[in-house]
Amino acid sequence: MRTAYDRLTRRAEFQRVTRARRSAAAPGLVLQVFRRPGHEDADARVGLTASRKVGNAVHRNRARRRLRAVAQVVIPRHAKPGHDYVMIARQGTAGRAYGALIEDLESALKRLNVWRNEK
Repeated sequence: MRTAYDRLTRRAEFQRVTRARRSAAAPGLVLQVFRRPGHEDADARVGLTASRKVGNAVHRNRARRRLRAVAQVVIPRHAKPGHDYVMIARQGTAGRAYGALIEDLESALKRLNVWRNEK
């Protein structure tokens, strides 16, 4: 399945975003952001993660699927290009309403000053 954004795949990419220390927490997710210098016009890249604190493998996979669905709707339209985003699942992610997850991601983008209006 083709996503509407590029993906972060390597551990070093996730660690670079974490070291930037720019994050916003919401009830359904934590969003971390890193601005890639020299890539201002490049597509946004997104990584998804869920630790064992979220639950067993079934819960972690469900949480990641829900984050992926939310990212496909919000990131292409409202996230500034040239940034790397890491979405971290929380314990409530798997059971949170879909609309509430979208609002969580949108509010996190606004708090981190990487929000842009739809094209």
